[in-house]
Amino acid sequence: MLVTTKQMLLDAQAGHYAVGAFNVENLEFVMAVIRAAEDKHSPVIMQTTPGTIKYANLDYFAAMVRVAAEQASVPVALHLDHGDGFDRCMQALRAGYTSVMIDGSHVPFEDNMALTESVTKVANAMGIPVEAELGKVGGKEDDGPAVKGENPYTDPDEAEEFVARTKCSSLAVGVGTAHGVYKGTPHIEQGVLKEIRNRVDVPLVLHGTSGVPDDQVAEAIQNGICKVNYATELRQAFTRGFMGYMAENPNNFDPKKPSKPGMDEIYAVVASHMDNLGSTNKA
Repeated sequence: MLVTTKQMLLDAQAGHYAVGAFNVENLEFVMAVIRAAEDKHSPVIMQTTPGTIKYANLDYFAAMVRVAAEQASVPVALHLDHGDGFDRCMQALRAGYTSVMIDGSHVPFEDNMALTESVTKVANAMGIPVEAELGKVGGKEDDGPAVKGENPYTDPDEAEEFVARTKCSSLAVGVGTAHGVYKGTPHIEQGVLKEIRNRVDVPLVLHGTSGVPDDQVAEAIQNGICKVNYATELRQAFTRGFMGYMAENPNNFDPKKPSKPGMDEIYAVVASHMDNLGSTNKA
């Protein structure tokens, strides 16, 4: 059941819930995420960043997720997260990804629109949806530079023009979240989110959600968020389980043994988020 994100997110928009998009780093992440989706009867998006696919290329991840989807009873989408250029998006499309993000948020507005439009023209012709980003999601995404000292909010006027001109399928917005580990309690600016929602009709995406309180995320979903990204939290969960096993079994040399508690930690995180996002029993 490998599908695109287009109908998945439109269904979420109509049903006032969100679909979780979980960054997968290896086979264990894929297996843990799909197990949670199956048990929760939830649609799910698995995604990879440029940093992850430099570690193991697009074809590896496309093959793993395709196998997981073929055996699953729930809809599964494979998404390129933070595509760092036109060429990267084309590589993902050729590899069999069913959704791509082009991230032009670090270039001027007009350049971002031109870059996004160049990707949507090709992807839309192939029936593949494109996520774009407008505004600044702070912190450090993957292996890219940290974003700081800039206005973190998406301008609603720019959002309206951007969506109309680029024909993007969904839009990641800056509403106060940040990538990576939060040093304090994050705050989603719900008023900005509501204004953006009033100006555009495509599904909205929340990045940098690891560590954001569940109640803030739930409120953001009611204010228009249809896709919620989690990456850092899954990495922390897997490492916690893996290292916990190794601390108790320092002489172990079989990587499968510590990976199992790592997968269990990921499973618990993903299952909990699906409940909060409202996607449980929506498959």
